[in-house]
Amino acid sequence: MSESQLAQVRTRVAQVVWLLCAFAAVVLALGALTYALKTNADNGLVQAVRDGAGFLDLGLFSMDNGIKEFTGDNADIKNSLFNWGLAAVVWLIVGRLLERIIRP
Repeated sequence: MSESQLAQVRTRVAQVVWLLCAFAAVVLALGALTYALKTNADNGLVQAVRDGAGFLDLGLFSMDNGIKEFTGDNADIKNSLFNWGLAAVVWLIVGRLLERIIRP
């Protein structure tokens, strides 16, 4: 494999990594938005987004035991916006860093 071909492969891999991390951030943001807008939790799409966000929070930014845990009125909304919002930002930062490392 020539040097230019290797550079093209590394560029494509970097782009894919960035897209996957950006997608994870979007899912987390949409999950938080479903709580903020008080969407119907029985809806299959809403539940799928929330399940995906729950998986992508990696346990560190979870709604139940995240970085910060709110109590009282609208605690679910505050927990989702803070913890999943923070997780989305982390995914974007990690994605950008990995993209810069992988790219030639």
